[in-house]
Amino acid sequence: MEEVSISVPGGKSMRAEVATPAGDGPHAAVIVIHEIFGLNDDIRAKAEHLAGRGYVAVAPDLFSILGRKPLCVVRAMQSLRRNDGPAFEGLEAARGWLAARPDVDASRIGVIGFCMGGGFALLFAARAPLGAAAVFYGDVPKDETPLEASCPVVAGYGGRDAVFGRFAARLEDHLNVLGVENDIKLYPDAGHSYMSEHTGLMAKLASWGPMKVGFDPAAAEDSWRRVETFFAEHLGGE
Repeated sequence: MEEVSISVPGGKSMRAEVATPAGDGPHAAVIVIHEIFGLNDDIRAKAEHLAGRGYVAVAPDLFSILGRKPLCVVRAMQSLRRNDGPAFEGLEAARGWLAARPDVDASRIGVIGFCMGGGFALLFAARAPLGAAAVFYGDVPKDETPLEASCPVVAGYGGRDAVFGRFAARLEDHLNVLGVENDIKLYPDAGHSYMSEHTGLMAKLASWGPMKVGFDPAAAEDSWRRVETFFAEHLGGE
C-alpha cells in the first residue's frame, strides 16, 4: 500500500492509501470506503485483495477531512444522513483522482463499502458515474428516491444483525422498483461486520450486542466470490 494525498474542495487534502495490481493497465478501479473504525489494517487488506484481482484500489480516509475524533465520526454520520457534505466531496475527489491516473480506465470505476462505508457506497453509487457498487451491511434510505440513478449493486447483510439485517429486503425492494440490476443476499447465520476480523474489547462487547458483530468465514468467502463475479461483469476486472 502506498500513502497518497488527494486534493478536496476548500483547499484541503485527504489522506488515502492505494494498492495497485501488476501490469501497466489501464485497469478497472475501486474506491474502498472504511467502517466507523476508519482506515485501518482491515481496510488495507481489503484494498490489497482487490488489487490482487486486477483493480487499482484506493482507500480514502474520510475522517482526515472531517476534523478530530470523535467529531469526525459525528460529522461523517451527519453527512450520510443528509446525503451531502464533505464526506461525499472526498469520495468524488477520490473518484476523480482515480480517473486521472494513466493506469486506470476512467470508464471502469466502482465502489465498495462496509458498515458506515456501505451506506456511503450505496448513496455515492447514485450520484457518481460508477459501473458497480458493493454494499455490505450498510444503511438503506426508507424511500427509494435517493437511489434512482444507481449503478448495479451487489450487497450482503447478516441475518443475526438485529439493526442492519432487515435492510437487505428493503434494498432489494428499492432496486427492483427502480429497475436497477442487483444481487442482494442475507446470510442467516452471520452478524454485523461478518467480513472483518476485529479484535479487542470493543469487538468482544459488540459480539454480544444486538448486531452480533463477528467474522463469519463462510459468509465472507461467499461475499467476496459474489463481488468478484459482479465486478468482473460490470467493471471488466479479473
